[in-house]
Amino acid sequence: MNSTANKTHRGQVDALLGIVFGDEGKGKVVDVFTPHYDVVARFAGGPNAGHTIIFDGKKFVLRSIPSGIFDEGKLNIIGNGCVIAPDLFMDEARELESNGYDLRSRLHISNRAHLILPTHRVLDRAYEAAKGKNKVGTTGKGIGPTYSEKASRTGLRVGDIMEGFEAKYAALKARHEQILADLNYTDYDITEEEKRWLQGIDYLRQFVITDTATEINRMLEQGKNVLAEGAQGTMLDIDHGTYPFVSSSSTTTGGVCTGLGVAPNRIGEIFGIFKAYSTRVGSGPFPVELFDETGDLIREVGHEYGAVTGRNRRCGWVDLVALKYAIMINGVTQLIMMKGDVLDGFKTIRACIAYEKDGERVTDMPFDTEGWEPVYRDLPGWDQNLSSMTSKEEFPQTFKDYIAFLESELATPITIVSVGPDREQTIRM
Repeated sequence: MNSTANKTHRGQVDALLGIVFGDEGKGKVVDVFTPHYDVVARFAGGPNAGHTIIFDGKKFVLRSIPSGIFDEGKLNIIGNGCVIAPDLFMDEARELESNGYDLRSRLHISNRAHLILPTHRVLDRAYEAAKGKNKVGTTGKGIGPTYSEKASRTGLRVGDIMEGFEAKYAALKARHEQILADLNYTDYDITEEEKRWLQGIDYLRQFVITDTATEINRMLEQGKNVLAEGAQGTMLDIDHGTYPFVSSSSTTTGGVCTGLGVAPNRIGEIFGIFKAYSTRVGSGPFPVELFDETGDLIREVGHEYGAVTGRNRRCGWVDLVALKYAIMINGVTQLIMMKGDVLDGFKTIRACIAYEKDGERVTDMPFDTEGWEPVYRDLPGWDQNLSSMTSKEEFPQTFKDYIAFLESELATPITIVSVGPDREQTIRM
């Protein structure tokens, strides 16, 4: 996994990225990978991304904290490309601390990461309401307004809490209140929420807040290796996703460089994680979406409900058009396929190999995927319980054939297959 670093005695950054619409199970894989790395770092996103990890009969949902936090010997970093809601961070961290995890000794936070204010959440709701029928389907966590202010150079950063914070906060809050008044969106009350938020600010001050870009690069020079943990997926990338139905950050390999402050030549392996089928949360085009009993069955068996929002995920067959595009954009070197066990029992498995609209067929991702219909290839399914299997030798031949088909179509090896939610149900190919 880190052969390049061993040869050069310089560390490298390997990236674990969702390559469709997110919700693939990145948290579980990061947890499995962590023993092979010295540092686990989040480079983008905020508390809209829930990474679920299950082990020893316990379930943890991490929103802002990297998934390597359960290994006491590893440093975890929230990078400058992330946005942080202090109150939600405090709740998440305290839950981990109540389970015996000492966060202060193993978690560092970038002083350049931006803060989500209570009024950012109100703005999120106001902007979404103003869109009418053209809603993006945000989580309402204030992510979009926070990144917007980052781009307009008016936001607050974590480093601002160390000196003169009260005046800076009051000024930005007043600016938000004026915008809301201009939008005639005045029916809100953040009194109690703001109290919790300010408690979260005090809680944040107890952690190491530093220039994490310099810290990471010094560790790389010492030969240490970093795992960059992505949030959401490539098709939700602000530049390369299904705009405007996207997230507000760069979720691709390029986002690793900007979100952590590392050079492109530091990037080693790029692990692309996807499901054996497709899901999407919220609004936006989704050509492979199933509106029938098959889609409902995949949702039920796969427990496809948002880890943070609880919303139903839209379900469909695997989309090779989207996967090929994401592999190209990210430079994926290895694929990780999750939830193969969810398709147990299907006599036929379908794979989307192209899109069609108005007599035109394409295999490259179009500018606007609205209105395109999927072109499917049918493959035989498997009628065995994959979740009980512990090695690739136990896989039924039809499942092996499905993997081989995907590898051939995507021209990228599938090196890990997950057949259940537990960390032990992770099989190397």
